[in-house]
Amino acid sequence: MYQYSQHDRRQLKQRARQFQGQVRRFQRGVLHPDLFQQLRLRNGLYQERHAHMLRVAIPYGVLNSRQLTRLAAIARRFDRGYGHFTTRQNIQFNWPQLDDVPEILEHLAEVGMHAIQTSGSCVRNITADHLAGVAADEIEDPRPWCELIRQWSTLHPEFNWLPRKFKIAVSGAHADRAAVQWHDIGLRIFHDADGHTRFRVYVGGGMGRTPVIGRVIAEALPAADLLGFLQAILRVYNRYGRRDHKYRSRIKILVGDLGLDGFRERVERQWRHMAAAAPAVSEADIARARSFFAVPPVARRGGAAPGAAGLQPIAVADPRFLRWREHNTAAHRDPDYRIVYVSLKAPGRAPGDLDAAQMEQLAALAKTRSAGEIRVSHEQNLALPWVRNADLFAVWHELNRLGLATPNIGTLNDMICCPGLDYCSLANAGTIGIARQINRRLADLERLYDIGEIKLKMSGCMNACGHHHAGHIGILGVDKKGAEWYQITLGGSAENDTRLGARLGPAIAREQVAEVIEIIIDAYLEVRRDGEKFLDTVIRLGVEPFKQKVYAHHQKPRRHPRPLAA
Repeated sequence: MYQYSQHDRRQLKQRARQFQGQVRRFQRGVLHPDLFQQLRLRNGLYQERHAHMLRVAIPYGVLNSRQLTRLAAIARRFDRGYGHFTTRQNIQFNWPQLDDVPEILEHLAEVGMHAIQTSGSCVRNITADHLAGVAADEIEDPRPWCELIRQWSTLHPEFNWLPRKFKIAVSGAHADRAAVQWHDIGLRIFHDADGHTRFRVYVGGGMGRTPVIGRVIAEALPAADLLGFLQAILRVYNRYGRRDHKYRSRIKILVGDLGLDGFRERVERQWRHMAAAAPAVSEADIARARSFFAVPPVARRGGAAPGAAGLQPIAVADPRFLRWREHNTAAHRDPDYRIVYVSLKAPGRAPGDLDAAQMEQLAALAKTRSAGEIRVSHEQNLALPWVRNADLFAVWHELNRLGLATPNIGTLNDMICCPGLDYCSLANAGTIGIARQINRRLADLERLYDIGEIKLKMSGCMNACGHHHAGHIGILGVDKKGAEWYQITLGGSAENDTRLGARLGPAIAREQVAEVIEIIIDAYLEVRRDGEKFLDTVIRLGVEPFKQKVYAHHQKPRRHPRPLAA
């Protein structure tokens, strides 16, 4: 992973001290609240329902043991003992005091972390495939390219005040695990016939109240032109993007208004205008970036024999371990290793939450069993990318002790869930309580395995932080006269077959959500073909058969239920 230099650390500490001065001036009334809002947002600090929330960047989802240990210390000292991992590979602290935030930023800087540009109308945290560098289906590691984009875009003066937030994702594998078509700019790496690195560039994707799937603006962009072409896109957006209407300010709206061809023509004109002045990626640039992401020295020593032969006899005989290995590990590019998923979806826990003690012990486990490396996934889980086959049983045993080995990866209960009305000032409805409701009703693991892969994604408002538009089953919380109701969508996807979910019908009352999900599942089990996954069934049949089943049970939902007690 990228190793911060002394210059980098000095800059981050200066940034923390700068923010401390801004906080003090704001508290003295010297700094106007509107101006301070923009300054705090560019340092990842939000004002939520009950307290401030600090969003910390985890570039391309890569953490080391020391960093995770520091996050644990921050959670214990400055928060309420836990952190929340998000769908953008960040971690959020929900309870910091404003006076403490500059000190928190200093503690982060000491381990090469920060909260710069995790909010605000600027280029946000660059995201990538959480299995980058270890995936069995990888074409090329996207992290060096992410690092080049991160260094180029961070504190870029030209793009510090864009019309709205801007998100970039990069994928370098055959399977898209970075949701590139749901981003303002999405990049898919491939190699041409001569083995040269090329980029398929998508533009204008995004969720929120106007969900749009990104479209291809460049089919085979040469690697040397990457930063220049990104700069051309951002310049066109910065010039033509709307600033007079919050909900029409994203680049997806501009692309829609101009049409893809019209937008492409402006980008290519800007590209030609920049000509020799455009930033170019040299072979030395990418070689240097790649040097940061070499195979960890500990991992180079090799592992035990692949497959079951590398397991201890006690492991092979333990059905709990074998079930976990089947569902919570994935193939590695090196057959001596497995990728281990750390489930943050234990029943009764808020999806994505991890407490300080778990962070510390997971950091220690990664140090001894995963080359000191941890990854953050878009599904709000973590992963250990360098676990030897011979160590799997010991890793499972430790994760099980920590409550992090629930064997539910890829199942319905491995759901994405934003913090919702419990924390967020923008939310219309709760999400964490709905997650618990679904977990209670659909708790049997064997039944979940029979149901198969379902990606359930839930948001508490139209901002779609829970990516409900891209869920095989999507749940959106809405407010009706002070009561919490939920819209259901079916058939969305954030992978190679990127799709926008279709709305099932009228919103469902809070107390009916888990029952409705079960009705949808039962309807699927009745009509699925042999080996057919839930998403494939929905694509084949559409939403109508599911709609009929659901609303046959709920023909007359209460229109104005009594609001739930706080």
